[in-house]
Amino acid sequence: MSFPTTPIAKLTGHNGIVHAVAYSSGSQSYILTGSSDRTIRLYNPQKAPPSSVAPTPSSAYPPGLVNKYTAHGYEVLSIDVNESNDRFVSTGGDKTVFLWDVQTAQTVRRWTGHSGRVNRGVFGGEGDSIIATGSFDGTVRIWDVKSNAHKPIMTLADAKDAITDVAVHDADILASSVDGRVRIYDLRMGMCQVDVIGHPCTSLSLSKKGTEMLVGALDSTVRLMDRTNGEMLKAYRDDAFVNKELRVRSTLGLNDTVVVSGSDDGMIFAWDLEGACLHKFKHSEMKEVKGKVAGPVVGQKDVVSAVTFCKTRREWCSAGGDGNVVVWGMGSR
Repeated sequence: MSFPTTPIAKLTGHNGIVHAVAYSSGSQSYILTGSSDRTIRLYNPQKAPPSSVAPTPSSAYPPGLVNKYTAHGYEVLSIDVNESNDRFVSTGGDKTVFLWDVQTAQTVRRWTGHSGRVNRGVFGGEGDSIIATGSFDGTVRIWDVKSNAHKPIMTLADAKDAITDVAVHDADILASSVDGRVRIYDLRMGMCQVDVIGHPCTSLSLSKKGTEMLVGALDSTVRLMDRTNGEMLKAYRDDAFVNKELRVRSTLGLNDTVVVSGSDDGMIFAWDLEGACLHKFKHSEMKEVKGKVAGPVVGQKDVVSAVTFCKTRREWCSAGGDGNVVVWGMGSR
């Protein structure tokens, strides 16, 4: 299998852990990043070669940086871009949901109501008409993008602990929680299916068809689940894979043929669907690691908290505690 293993760009400039990374819609030419430094940055990775020297702190625009978005009062924890590519939603530690205009770098809407940090916000509905958010307060809230209402149109409060991730598929809202469960709400039927993972869940993503869900949990295991019946299809592990303390994200990529996950200790792992570990990467050193991996040194600086795959190219990103985002591709551009 041809897997992108070459670092082709390094996006620099954040002054803190990068918790969120998302490709733009359409051709996916741009990358948005969100950090504990409270800023969101828009990059053109084509303008940021890996050989570029990291800018000095006084440099406002490091290589590849197109725009900066500043409104959050606390760390930025998630970013999602709408299909039209003119808006994105961001959430974070300030308990607020921000809807942004990409061009003007201004907030179009701000929703409040969560009583804890908002770990995730995603678009859904016809024409991206709603935003679903999941919070440390244990609730999922649905916001109407089209109206001027300040209150959520729905609040789902079944979880017994923090909501860590949210996904939307048709009329279904999916939410993973620290209580070790994934809840699937069928809004049309008014039903809730509960799948017990048994360990605190940190990330949730769907296959392209929406029939499978990928769930990361704090037992150093990523699970591929059947969304309809909750059956576990495959578990992804490795002796060197550590996710026991921190919220890290995992994702499906390359047309749902691979599973990629960050980790507590700066490593990134890629598995094939059958569970064989294909590649191991060291984010901060921007290289693939062969053979045995040294014992974990868990720390905020080492965490790879987010990974995301490009849907139009053999390319993906890893976001690290070192404040950088590495873009991995098939070779030199």
